[in-house]
Amino acid sequence: MIPGVLTVAGSDSGGGAGIQADLKTMLALGVHGMSVITAVTAQNSIGVQGAWELPVKAVRAQYRSVVDDIGVRAVKTGMLSSAELVETVAELIAGTDAPAVVDPVGVSKHGDALLAPSALDSVRTALLPVATVATPNLDEVAHLTGVRVESEDDLRRAAEAVLAYGPRWVVIKGGHLAGDAVDLLTDGSQEHWLRAPRHDNRHTHGTGCTLASAIASQLAKGQTVPEAVMAAKEYVTGAIAAGFALGAGIGPVHHGWNFG
Repeated sequence: MIPGVLTVAGSDSGGGAGIQADLKTMLALGVHGMSVITAVTAQNSIGVQGAWELPVKAVRAQYRSVVDDIGVRAVKTGMLSSAELVETVAELIAGTDAPAVVDPVGVSKHGDALLAPSALDSVRTALLPVATVATPNLDEVAHLTGVRVESEDDLRRAAEAVLAYGPRWVVIKGGHLAGDAVDLLTDGSQEHWLRAPRHDNRHTHGTGCTLASAIASQLAKGQTVPEAVMAAKEYVTGAIAAGFALGAGIGPVHHGWNFG
């Protein structure tokens, strides 16, 4: 039976990130992707031209429709634009017997805000505590914890600050640092340093969504958290290397690179 993975996130009309990137990643990694759309965006390679949040009632109905009939082996969250949505999704995840990968999306690749400042506290107090794995980038770490990462030496301090909010594991994504792309995976006792060569490719739209979805896909297939994160890192590194131009701005990573 093909494992089912549920993404709870916003739609990207340009297809580079969000729900679209999640479902492409899940297909590429051999799981059945399902979706709860939290917001609709008008988005392309240049930026986000508009965003419209769905009602909480619609988000809850989508989630229950999938989970109550089909069931899920893992859940992944992305864009949750308001405190009300964050708290609703956290409540739903808490009642679901499946690992949850939380990508605390704050801004788009182009710098457009995707999370209301008033929702940050709900992410800290409601969503992170139900996460099996949290996957913040350095900007998201700074907004959530106040810790600013300037070098690889700061990654451990950033991880400790995020873990204080309750996720079982955290991946601090160090892709914005100079040098190799290095991430730190830890649960506070175990540490795994994940390194990959930095590819000279500016077409990286959707990297965060892709990594979190890849982790969820591997967890759904029964891998441990370290195994899942290492496999996801390998997948997203290949997708970045194969990223391609699309439109006038930043193109997407190539989710089907591993198809040959």
